[in-house]
This record gives sequence, structure tokens and C-alpha cells, in this order.
Amino acid sequence: MRDTARRGNDGILPHPPSPSCKGRGKAGIRVLMVGGISLAMATPAFAMHISEGILPFSWALVWYLVLVPFLALGARRLNALAHEDLSLKPLVGLLTAVVFIISCMPIPVPTAGTCSHPCGTGVSAILVGPLVSVVVAAVSLLIQALFLAHGGLSTLGANTLSMGVIGSFAAWLTFRALRRMGASLGVAGFFAGIVADWATYTATSLFLALGIRGDAPLWPLFGKVVVAFLPTQLPLGILEGVITAGMVTLLYRKRPDLLVRMRVITEKEGSVNA
Repeated sequence: MRDTARRGNDGILPHPPSPSCKGRGKAGIRVLMVGGISLAMATPAFAMHISEGILPFSWALVWYLVLVPFLALGARRLNALAHEDLSLKPLVGLLTAVVFIISCMPIPVPTAGTCSHPCGTGVSAILVGPLVSVVVAAVSLLIQALFLAHGGLSTLGANTLSMGVIGSFAAWLTFRALRRMGASLGVAGFFAGIVADWATYTATSLFLALGIRGDAPLWPLFGKVVVAFLPTQLPLGILEGVITAGMVTLLYRKRPDLLVRMRVITEKEGSVNA
């Protein structure tokens, strides 16, 4: 009789919830609480380079078309140099990693909705020339777009043109001009790094202004974009100059033969430090 009284209407004794079920329930509540707190504390994300979808298709296509000849010449130059010296390709791979790491150091610019960052193309342009540096920048930016969501595939042409073409040629021309005027490797590398950085962001500002201006006048908008970058890009340009000068002088002290092979210095200069 006592057993029957303890049974339910279906004649089956009810079972209390198991400890494992209680544990899963508490764990689920904790996950929901952590997720809710994370969403509540989320902060705005700032994009690196020119983000996907910022530029109209027509402008994105224009920058790709302008970039293609430089990429073709860069690949041709790389193959020619590699034919002369088999050790060049590993060096180019190392420089690609250096540019990738340096250009992945974002500094948010709230007024522009994007990020400032060093570029690294000053170093690659000095060591392997501006054309090969275009290839280095293109590979670095492609990896960032695919795996880090920095920049985008539609804006890869514009980003590579500003950082790889304009930044590399500005650095290389500055370095060569200063060296011909008798400047040391450190001084020439310092100003080459600064010019590469600031030239890159001047070009980026122009590309952005052309893409988003609509019917507005170009130059006032271009000036506003440049001013938005100034607070972060001025010190970052100086930092990149220091990085470039430091890497060039370090190579001169440790591996002058490498700089001679890359035609950065003459054999006479290399023998002095050997």
C-alpha cells in the first residue's frame, strides 16, 4: 500500500533530476551570462587599410588596372634577380614576413573610422628595389585580407598601389638621392622610412576621397582625410624611419656582403666594414 501511494498516476515512481543534468543547466546559464557581458562590453572595431566595400567598383577596378603593370614588372625583376642569385628568393620571403608583421600593428583613428600603421615597404624597397617591393607588399596585403580581414579583395589594388608602389618608389628614390648627396646609411634609411610612410597615407587619403566624395569637391575632402590621419601618422612615420634606419645599419654591421649583393652599398664600402 505504501509503495502504491508513492507511485504516480501511471504507476511509475518519479525520479529526481540527476546531478549531471543540474551541472549542465548551471553551465549553460554561465555561458549565457558570459556571452551577455561580452556583448555589453563590446567596443567598435577599426579596419586596417582601405576596407572591403569602401570604394565603388569603378574606382576599385581603376586601381587594379594601374597596379597590374607594376606587379608584372616586379615579378619579372624578381625572376631575373633570382636567376643571378639563388639566395634572393628566401630573402624576399623574409622581407614579406617583415612587411606583414610591421603593417599589422594597428593604431585606431576614431575620426577616420580606420587604423594607422607602419608600412615596412621602405626596408624592402631599399634592399631589393621598388619593383620587387611591390610584389612583397601585394603578397603581404593579400594574406592580411584573406586571413585577418585587414583591407579587402576588392580594395587590394588600391591598398597595394598606395603601400607597395607609391610607398616603395618614394622610399627608394629618397634613399638613393640622399646617398648620392653623401648621407650615411642610417640617415638615408631614416628619411626613406618616413617618406615611404607619409607617401603611402597621402595616396590612401586621395583614394578614399576620390571613392567617397560623390558630388562633393575633391580637395576639401582630401584635406579632411589627411588631417584625420595626422595625429597618429606623423609619429608613426618617424617610428618607421627609426625602424628602417635600424634595420639597414644592423645589416651593414652584421652582413655587409648581403648589402653589396643587393647593390645597396659598393664593394669598397662593404670591405671597410668586413
